Amino acid sequence: MRLLLVRHGQTASNVHRLLDTAVPGADLDAVGRSQAELLVERLAHHPIDAVYTSDLVRTQQTVAPLAAARGLEPRTIGGFREIQAGEDEMSPDSSRYIAVLKAWGEGDPEASLPGGEDAETFLERFDAGIAAVEEAGHDLPVVVSHGAALRAWVLARAVDLDVEWAVARRMGNTAVLLCERDAAGDWRLLDWDEGAPEIGAPAEDAGPDEPVEEVPEGPDLADAER
Repeated sequence: MRLLLVRHGQTASNVHRLLDTAVPGADLDAVGRSQAELLVERLAHHPIDAVYTSDLVRTQQTVAPLAAARGLEPRTIGGFREIQAGEDEMSPDSSRYIAVLKAWGEGDPEASLPGGEDAETFLERFDAGIAAVEEAGHDLPVVVSHGAALRAWVLARAVDLDVEWAVARRMGNTAVLLCERDAAGDWRLLDWDEGAPEIGAPAEDAGPDEPVEEVPEGPDLADAER
């Protein structure tokens, strides 16, 4: 099965760099709505047969134009929500959040913010969401999720991934990652489209929802739930 992983469009929380990880989360702003419309054209060449979102409204708003264009009914899976910020929710200071993600990559999967989640908890619920999508028997589903969650999951699960390259890649709003499960059952990253910067504000490619300065490095994070 191939899988398109998409980061949601821009929100005010992204622009103001707020740790917005709880349900329901911020709506898309005007730029985010434009990015969602543009996603229809950007994915036009893909034979998409299902669309899934997290339970945060920005993912549902992002996929709405695509779902309407394809005549598909979006399905919500809570396991695709962002890595939880716990007591730092809505804080403009993402330093502790980023430190937790870095700790995962350095071999400390139990690191978490107070009230947040550790690597095993995150991977367990995101993996369960992916399993549910696979079990539905789609050929090419879209999953709209969140920057830190998508980067952490790909670094943990994609084999033969150049970690330094992946850490350096931009995860802009409406970035698209194409993954494939091979015959051996391993996930592989086939393509990484960094997003649509031409219609976004500079803040769209960072923000606590997608910390780009320091992110978990793959192999140790991958071992966390094994």
